[in-house]
Amino acid sequence: MHHLDLQVIERALKWANQGLTVWLCTVLKTFGSSPREPGAMLVACSTGDYLGSLSGGCVEENFIARLQRGEFDQPAQRIMYGGDDSSTTVRLPCGGSLEVLVEQQAPSADNLVHLEVMHATLLGRQPLTRCISLSDGRKRFNPSTLSEPAVTFDATSVNVRIGPALRLIIAGISSVSAPCALFAQTLGFEVIVCDPRDEARQNFAVAGVEVQAVLPSVFIASGGCHANTAVVALTHDPRIDDLAMIEAVRTDAFYIGVMGSQQTSQQRAARLLRSGGLKDTQLERITMPIGLNLGSKTPSEIALAVMADIVRLYRGKNRNEL
Repeated sequence: MHHLDLQVIERALKWANQGLTVWLCTVLKTFGSSPREPGAMLVACSTGDYLGSLSGGCVEENFIARLQRGEFDQPAQRIMYGGDDSSTTVRLPCGGSLEVLVEQQAPSADNLVHLEVMHATLLGRQPLTRCISLSDGRKRFNPSTLSEPAVTFDATSVNVRIGPALRLIIAGISSVSAPCALFAQTLGFEVIVCDPRDEARQNFAVAGVEVQAVLPSVFIASGGCHANTAVVALTHDPRIDDLAMIEAVRTDAFYIGVMGSQQTSQQRAARLLRSGGLKDTQLERITMPIGLNLGSKTPSEIALAVMADIVRLYRGKNRNEL
């Protein structure tokens, strides 16, 4: 799940607590070139306000117009955008099409609890599957794993896996940290920067990024990682980077990397084995040097290489497939 989806559920909770009916939309399936993936969410209310994205901007205006005309009055229904069999004249510029689940959630105790469980799941560690009946909109949660498909559905029901939102922990502040945080935000990551140095934190300013005045290793050891977390160490300071790596390999983080040259990386590997007490299997989880080999020179180019490698691994691509 992307951090935008967490913001969607937070907005849905806000509106629901105000006694407003909300419409929760979830991308079920995409065909051809569609900009959003199955599981992506949007929430809207009767005022026409909305948050989230179904298509990157192609169909949202049409959806809100139809909503305000009262078209989506069923508890749950599937709609199609794009394609020859679409019930709407909207066509996606990319030539693709997408199917969307629209749930009307009136203000009620049950719907509020459902949204609260979704919110806790996006913030937590254990994924769940939302099971929605298309006949009456009834919903329940089942246990799930991150390896299960994001969405499955048939003529009577829809199953949507939800799990912890993508998180990036930046261990230490350097010239690469700010552009890395900005790229990560654009890609839908929740970004947390950890650095105990007062001066470094004072010189770091990226809106919307949580900054923790602690050693990254302390934050990681306190439960800061889940299976959708990437940890990157960017300072060249072994007092920060090495300790972060020692703690990160003990977590479920899907990507762990540390910046440095080939020579520095070899020295770090020997040091982590000798003094850090890591096993070879743990060391193999650390990408060092960090990032794709793009020939990067500037801080922004290095940050691009780092985030590109994280996305590559998250999407299940081997480097030799690029």
